[in-house]
Amino acid sequence: MDVQKIIIDTDPGQDDAIAIMMALASPDLKVLGLSTVAGNVPVSQTATNACKILELAERPDIPVHAGCATPLRRTPITAEHVHGRTGMDGPDLPQPTRPPQAGHAVDFLIDTIRAHPAGSITVVTLGPMTNLAVALIKAPDIAPRIRQVVSMGGAYSECGNITPNAEFNIFADPDAADIVLRRQIPLTLVPLDITHQFLISPSRLASLRALPGRCAQAAVSMLGFSERFDLEKYGWDGAPLHDPCTIGWLLAPDLFAGRMVNVSVEVDSPLMQGATAVDWWQVTDRPHNALFLREVDSAALWKVVLARLSRLP
Repeated sequence: MDVQKIIIDTDPGQDDAIAIMMALASPDLKVLGLSTVAGNVPVSQTATNACKILELAERPDIPVHAGCATPLRRTPITAEHVHGRTGMDGPDLPQPTRPPQAGHAVDFLIDTIRAHPAGSITVVTLGPMTNLAVALIKAPDIAPRIRQVVSMGGAYSECGNITPNAEFNIFADPDAADIVLRRQIPLTLVPLDITHQFLISPSRLASLRALPGRCAQAAVSMLGFSERFDLEKYGWDGAPLHDPCTIGWLLAPDLFAGRMVNVSVEVDSPLMQGATAVDWWQVTDRPHNALFLREVDSAALWKVVLARLSRLP
């Protein structure tokens, strides 16, 4: 079995929490650490949330490092209107007994990627790409050492979820996304085109509630809180579950389909800032820089989520 070493760069976030728990429950993934970034809530809170998740799953051995508190250039935005004051509203999780590690998340990324064999570490970004972009600027030598980057971000046919044209993670720091997309690193984008197909219907939530562990029950409480916003917004039978799709792709890539394309990010336009220009039909000569996913077997992916969460305490 090929055990993939991963670093999860995250801004928890209820859906981030479920993605992290999936990774922790997967023997074919080795989580080297969590680096946190400002996004859904400020970075101090995302670091606390990451520690809470690890203690809930009985994995306090995994380090957490807090990272960038602001985007590279744009005015900071957060998403408490979706995720609540703590970013993980829903369950009443205790304050973690172990605080984040000393040292900045950017340095943790750099040091860890340098310390492992080239091509052995996957970086999974579940929030704005600020930490990874700063790491690539500060230490350009790490780019060829990264096995791949898997990012929840962007949109093509689904347009945007924070503005008419932009997905939240890209919009929160478009300059960072632009930097990552311009590096020659194998990159898979898991956009709204995928996550808007992966809905947590009442029947799926009931199947999660039927699992015995406290992690599964915490996930139920998280989804019960966060989905109320999207149910009202979209009027669908269920709310999208975004970030777990990244871990789902690592675990079961055969459930997804997409193609290599060029993806560019608009960084300046007041109307289009954070929009991803996806050259799906190859109408330009811009080189391919990302595997852009657009189809998923939603039912099979939900089975993967349940199977992983069922292994946790």
